[in-house]
Amino acid sequence: MARVLGGALAGVDGVAVEVEVRISAQLPRVDIVGLPELSVRESAARVRAAISSVGERFPPNRVTVNLAPAALRKGGSGLDLAIAIGILIAGGALDAEAAVGVAFVGELALDGRLRGVRGELAMTLAAREAGCCAVVVPTHSAVPTSLVPGVRVLSADDLGQVIAHLRGGDSLEERRPAPPSAPAAPEFCLSEVRGQEAAKRALEIAAAGGHGVLLSGPPGAGKTMLARRLPGILPPLDDEEALIATRIHDAAGLLAGHGRALRQRPFRSPHHTASLAGLLGGGTPPIPGEASLAHGGVLFLDELPEFERRARESLRQVLEDRCIVIARANYSCRLPADFMLVATANPCPCGWWGSDQRTCRCDPRAIERYRDRISGPLLDRIDLHVRVLGQDWSRLGQPASGRTSAELRERVERARAIQLGRSGACNAELSDADLDRGFGATEGASALLGRAVDRFRLSARAARRVQRVARTIADLAGVQGVGEAAIAEALGYREESGEVQRE
Repeated sequence: MARVLGGALAGVDGVAVEVEVRISAQLPRVDIVGLPELSVRESAARVRAAISSVGERFPPNRVTVNLAPAALRKGGSGLDLAIAIGILIAGGALDAEAAVGVAFVGELALDGRLRGVRGELAMTLAAREAGCCAVVVPTHSAVPTSLVPGVRVLSADDLGQVIAHLRGGDSLEERRPAPPSAPAAPEFCLSEVRGQEAAKRALEIAAAGGHGVLLSGPPGAGKTMLARRLPGILPPLDDEEALIATRIHDAAGLLAGHGRALRQRPFRSPHHTASLAGLLGGGTPPIPGEASLAHGGVLFLDELPEFERRARESLRQVLEDRCIVIARANYSCRLPADFMLVATANPCPCGWWGSDQRTCRCDPRAIERYRDRISGPLLDRIDLHVRVLGQDWSRLGQPASGRTSAELRERVERARAIQLGRSGACNAELSDADLDRGFGATEGASALLGRAVDRFRLSARAARRVQRVARTIADLAGVQGVGEAAIAEALGYREESGEVQRE
């Protein structure tokens, strides 16, 4: 008997797997039990060839491999190395004491080389939680896993090096995490956008409070240009956020072995033909979708009405819960999905309704059907509704001006520091109880909000979101209380109450 610790992936979370190996005096055969998927069952052939390739003897008896916990379905090839070490220990080629407190993660090639697998960062975290003090991983993928504090990450090129290390020979190299890189300069600067001062202001508010934004306007008005410059005014990820974002990208197989955690906030822009599974995640085994890959950053949905209806409406619960729970007959997993939603839309099918540049060709029924593609409950969950109008050439021909993205980022960071010091979270993430404690509206501001809710028949959810936006506006101004001006500006970003500022 032998017991060796390995790891498996369940969504974006790692699971410590105990690999139990028993060799019995029966006809040669390898059985792998414990709900293994096909990729795990195929590891028997890879492990046999790899052990022979490094000059070791594969036991000429019956080998039974049990993967515990047996109730968890296991997929992928990351258990190859742990199974090989378990077989060698059970066969007497290695001392069991050498593998105590060590986890083994990696895929084996037929010649014994080690290959990386997706989810190594999550498996390393799971091994640390299981009490391991060291994790052996392939060399080319060892650096990202070294981001996990409290566990030694040992890198190996092939199975032979791992065997030599366990026998007390050449020690494996321990990888250290690379120092965090300095925040990169924004790829796109908001000052490059000519005009659109109202939209720039809305993006600053959205970035400061973590609010969602819907940009609507005619084609070519600059909606996509504005949205792509939003990440440049967001603060960099902190250590905890960076580790979570890096783990999600590693679980999706998108993390290159560059040795650094993600520091820039993700910006995901799926095409409008994306399926429900592509947006939310899924499959067997489950893989994170675009909503999870945007965790901690921005999910940009260009031409929101063109997305499949199920995909659009599925975002309603995600925007409330900030996570995705995928429940299937044979598995259930939870995927983080705390992102800023930025969407764009045209006002009508041709795009020119309400524009003074061209005449709209759509009949009223076509406009109504087009607008009905975005349901009221989904619009209700988007904090800022911004109208982006076309610009005259007299404005477009002028030199770029206004605050740069770097300057706006400093203002956003100051506002977020105020929010974190007051409530421990951005305003968009506050619970109703925390919002009530930190709102601090003046008597006039409360009266204005009450009149607007009654006159424009705002839902309770919409009224709460107006409060959160107003609190962010006050934080940007550096004032403690929320005044009438902040409430009026916040109401101006609600589609239902766009006329409140002209009252």
